[in-house]
Amino acid sequence: MAVAVTGNDQSQVEVDVSLSPRVNSVKPSKTVAITDQATALVQAGVPVIRLAAGEPDFDTPSIVAEAGINAIREGFTRYTPNAGTLELRQAICHKLKEENGVTYTPDQIVVSNGAKQSIVQAVLAVCSPGDEVMIPAPFWVSYPEMARMADATPVILPTSISNDFLLDPKLLESKLTEKSRLLILCSPSNPTGSVYPKNLLQEIAKIVAKHPRLLVISDEIYEHIIYAPATHTSFASLPGMWERTLTINGFSKAFAMTGWRLGYIAGPKHFVAACGKLQSQFTSGACSISQKAGVAALGLGFAGGEAASVMVKAFRERRDFLVKSFGELSGVKISEPRGAFYLFVDFSAYYGTEAEGFGKIENSESLCRYLLDKGQVALVPGDAFGDDTCIRISYAASLPNLQAAVERIKKALVELKPVAGVTN
Repeated sequence: MAVAVTGNDQSQVEVDVSLSPRVNSVKPSKTVAITDQATALVQAGVPVIRLAAGEPDFDTPSIVAEAGINAIREGFTRYTPNAGTLELRQAICHKLKEENGVTYTPDQIVVSNGAKQSIVQAVLAVCSPGDEVMIPAPFWVSYPEMARMADATPVILPTSISNDFLLDPKLLESKLTEKSRLLILCSPSNPTGSVYPKNLLQEIAKIVAKHPRLLVISDEIYEHIIYAPATHTSFASLPGMWERTLTINGFSKAFAMTGWRLGYIAGPKHFVAACGKLQSQFTSGACSISQKAGVAALGLGFAGGEAASVMVKAFRERRDFLVKSFGELSGVKISEPRGAFYLFVDFSAYYGTEAEGFGKIENSESLCRYLLDKGQVALVPGDAFGDDTCIRISYAASLPNLQAAVERIKKALVELKPVAGVTN
């Protein structure tokens, strides 16, 4: 038993400070930790350029913001139904039918406090202890930890930068067992920006169809941030996949609504109702004000309307700049993103070097620490995403900030030298 002695001037009390095995099995989010560290440095006066957070640098569209403001003014500030307002769930059903080619009814939708809550509730709802959750790597940092919270085992499926970080169907098929319960797909991908083409998803669907226990979580939160000629395909729209797909989406990325905390799950009623049961004990319904704003967001037009297209145009310009800039560096490998707003760059050529006053660069974590210390640029190490050769760079920042960040990174990398006494 872990015991700490606490107290004030009057007394001292022994308290058991041990935590549950479930909590001890879960790692904290590195993206959150690095973002918090960079924010603290900025608040302390250090001119850090923050390229770690997965958050658009745009304001919520004014029409959407006004809908939230009006909700407050009109007194729409009480609890909503646990699954979300009927108005919002109907709007989500309309969006999914018109944009994604999948049909749902409002009782097959649960609105949550962000897509992250929707995902973890889905994992908890369908996984039993000992089940396997198949996760292509690089992956969003929370997927494996969510599996562990459900007492399931994350099974990591490596991909390669030479294949644009896309899952090899043959690898998936070779790793599936009778314990396999979930496959998590994220397209467009965080952290790589990869977009799964329809023909590849069809190959994966054929494999999934052979395994009756296997369900699919399709994380489509970045669907509207995509660069032509790439196109988005909802996994549930493929033949035979509606019945076993839990589609996750939300408002944070396409509508610049990260702080509004609004996401949703769509799927067969049996599974979605289970997610709703969990939510009723976790948080109850999502914020009433945010839900009114969500209805307004879905009314902006097909694929987010003009507001989303303006963002995508800016993100594409930034992506092109970064791909060109880092492509000029010797030894650096890049897979050009087709969606989202991340560049996942292979910097492993710099491992094994050292910097005066810092020490040896051994991996993505030490390189990120060095670039924060020397270049004052906050990035996320690839080991957080299951690929230690790479670093994630978010281009949800202004082009001038990205230009300054590239100069700082290049300058810092130039100062790295081979470790003394080591020759190649």
